Amino acid sequence: MHILLMGPPGAGKGTQAAKLVEEFKIPHISTGDMFRAAVKNQTELGKKAKACMDQGKLVPDDITIGIVKERLSQVDCKKGFILDGFPRTVEQAKNLDEIIDELGLKLTGALNIDVPAQDLVERAVGRRICRKCGATYHIKFKKSLKEGICDLCGGELYQRADDSEITMKNRLSVYDEQTKPLIEYYKDADLYKKIDGRQSMDKVYGDIVAVLRG
Repeated sequence: MHILLMGPPGAGKGTQAAKLVEEFKIPHISTGDMFRAAVKNQTELGKKAKACMDQGKLVPDDITIGIVKERLSQVDCKKGFILDGFPRTVEQAKNLDEIIDELGLKLTGALNIDVPAQDLVERAVGRRICRKCGATYHIKFKKSLKEGICDLCGGELYQRADDSEITMKNRLSVYDEQTKPLIEYYKDADLYKKIDGRQSMDKVYGDIVAVLRG
């Protein structure tokens, strides 16, 4: 089962991927994890990626694609994987098709957790994180018993800079421009499945599993 997990920032891909890992016993592979592993293991591509990141530059496609290929070639991916954060463009999707074909694998589906932009901004702006233990709250959907204080450890709750309205709208704008065309690409390949991400986490997960098992 080789799954591509899609969706805008804040749609809950990481949460759902963690549950899928437990269910299907296959690795969750995110772009960030791949970069960190390649840098840590000091592969040739990892060294090149680190040089770009150290200069504050985006890692070029050819290096990114090489790192993806390195990761998907590993033994634990033969049974399956959940790929998250790649591809981000149609060009990268074509490169991924070539990699998967070369490795003798087959993509099971491209699942898109769909959430309207307005909902995502509301989720982000209201999110609060505990400075001490990292627990997550929301001023509307998951309030702490005492305002600004973590229920678990008594730590101070704060809003991350990434969760500001301006930052979130910018991230969603980039997503729309670069990644939304992937929806048409995977529809044409008959791999695209839309999941309603406005539902509860459990219902979203149930829908994803139903699609995969169906």
